[in-house]
Amino acid sequence: MIVLAIDTAGVDCAAALYDSDKDCLLAEVSETIGRGHAEKLMAMIDQVLDAAHLPMQAVERVGVTIGPGSFTGIRVGLAAARGLALGLDVEIVGVSTLQVMAAAYRQTAGAKSVLSAIDAKRGEVYAQAFDDDGVPIGEPQLLKADFAADLVRQEGLAVTGSAASLLLSGEPDERPDHFPIEIVARLAAEAPVGDKPKPLYLRGPDAKPQTGFAVARM
Repeated sequence: MIVLAIDTAGVDCAAALYDSDKDCLLAEVSETIGRGHAEKLMAMIDQVLDAAHLPMQAVERVGVTIGPGSFTGIRVGLAAARGLALGLDVEIVGVSTLQVMAAAYRQTAGAKSVLSAIDAKRGEVYAQAFDDDGVPIGEPQLLKADFAADLVRQEGLAVTGSAASLLLSGEPDERPDHFPIEIVARLAAEAPVGDKPKPLYLRGPDAKPQTGFAVARM
């Protein structure tokens, strides 16, 4: 199965093609841009198709990161993934960034229970624990940093992600999280197909309607 993987959930804009039958990454492109994913993404998809010498019609599944992450970036990736899947009439799956982080950790550190933790600022973290086999323990949550730090100590968990320093030493780390597109592609190939993926927003948007200034309709 040829999987097109897309990530716009963080500071990176990335796309990859993966052949699950051969367990082979055919092509990938990733650029750390911070913002402007909508302007870059479709050109990157064309790049990986050209590099793999495949037409768009060869894609049999689309996988996309659904968050937690950038509110706007997630919407860009999901919109593109849904449009492509609809146009190609193929499967679409969502991949949690917390799952990607846990899988990336396992690649370097081996099998160990780990808490994927993204610094959500305001003394909070987006977090989810995974067991020695990479199976999720509970659902993704928005937690107070001090509560998550206590959980790490009590359960003897390793920590990965931008909130690791905050939870282990109390010192924040300003470096952004990255979600390797190759891992996104592999997880997308393994993911069960269900309902259409939706954004994984663990905190509501900062912008609120100014109901007190609403203009009455005539």
